[in-house]
Amino acid sequence: MKLTHLALAMTAGLVFVNFASAADPVAAVEAVNQGKGLGAGLACGLGAVGAGIGIGRIGGSAVEAIARQPEMAPRIFINMILTAAFVEGVALFAVVAGFMNFT
Repeated sequence: MKLTHLALAMTAGLVFVNFASAADPVAAVEAVNQGKGLGAGLACGLGAVGAGIGIGRIGGSAVEAIARQPEMAPRIFINMILTAAFVEGVALFAVVAGFMNFT
């Protein structure tokens, strides 16, 4: 719930900056560029954090599954590596999209 309030406060702050600088076109462009950098940073950061959480859960679940059924360890390991690779691919896409948005 607190994260929602933080996101709303950040959005309200960006809207206020844009309205306050509407009289000065140069300041308005700088405010948009500042918001663009903020969005790029959030995309990169949230992509990395999400990947870290996802891979952590995958690894933890795999270790738990191997502890319950040791004879299935090779199959569980292969599935764990494939799933972690998919999560890492999505995280890499989020980081690249954030960098592309920044330029």
